[in-house]
Amino acid sequence: MNPSYKVNRAPKRSDEPIWWGLFGAGGTWFAMITPVTILVLGILVPMGIIDAEAMSYERVSEFATSIIGALFIIATLALPMWHAMHRLHHGMHDLKFHVGVAGKVGCYFFAGLISALSIIFILMI
Repeated sequence: MNPSYKVNRAPKRSDEPIWWGLFGAGGTWFAMITPVTILVLGILVPMGIIDAEAMSYERVSEFATSIIGALFIIATLALPMWHAMHRLHHGMHDLKFHVGVAGKVGCYFFAGLISALSIIFILMI
């Protein structure tokens, strides 16, 4: 072992794993679930490949008020926003816009606000 290498026995705690977790979850959701949602709702239903009755107000409302549907809608709105805000926060740093803690708080506050609004939206249905 290199004698000049010393192990920091009291490392500073970081909140970065939380943001990276939300970033990864949002990116995965956006890459895997969002295209299928767009395909079904934006292409297959309008083309008549999937019966439009499957998307009737009653059926969609029933889905949205079920626990699975509510979680799906919340995740569809919230997770990509966490991904985008984490990317924006680090992108600003990469572009030499050093906004410090205020930029971090602003980005993550906005993602948290969208998450809270998506939960409120579901609860109001």
